[in-house]
Amino acid sequence: MPVTPTAKESIKRLTAAAAAIRGMAGPIDAGRPWPVALVVGEGPEADWGPPEVLGHLTEMLPYWLGEIERVLAGTGGPVPFGRTVTDQLRSLTIERDRSLPTRELIGRMEAGVGRYAGRLPEFSDLDWNCLGLHPRLGDMTVAAILERFVVSHLEEHVVQLAASLGGPAGPR
Repeated sequence: MPVTPTAKESIKRLTAAAAAIRGMAGPIDAGRPWPVALVVGEGPEADWGPPEVLGHLTEMLPYWLGEIERVLAGTGGPVPFGRTVTDQLRSLTIERDRSLPTRELIGRMEAGVGRYAGRLPEFSDLDWNCLGLHPRLGDMTVAAILERFVVSHLEEHVVQLAASLGGPAGPR
């Protein structure tokens, strides 16, 4: 059985990833204008440039916190939650926001991380183990949702951004 991350560990990792992205703001701006990448459909996020990645981070952080709250508020069996990469609202939001200034996108991302930092310490042991039902992955605990769709996903995008800038990858 996987080890459940603590709120403190998750917040530390989210904060480190956000700081690493903030540290890339100058090189991201220096690389403008970035080629526009395809966002709709099942194209891989790996093909996105910095504007799409930042646009995605600003929409995915509040989205997944809302989905976690949906699971926590549910009653009875696993609560349906989540989306797949073909979600049209996800794609349209990224396409809309990728043209915003880097500082605005990073500020929104940091605000999203701040919401997790404020909420995660309030989770009880029961909350961490509440079950959701993802349309593709099936039953997942809140702890697994947080790890898969938020914490490790944000860290993966740090690596992606660093690689797109030609620098070393990963949060320090």
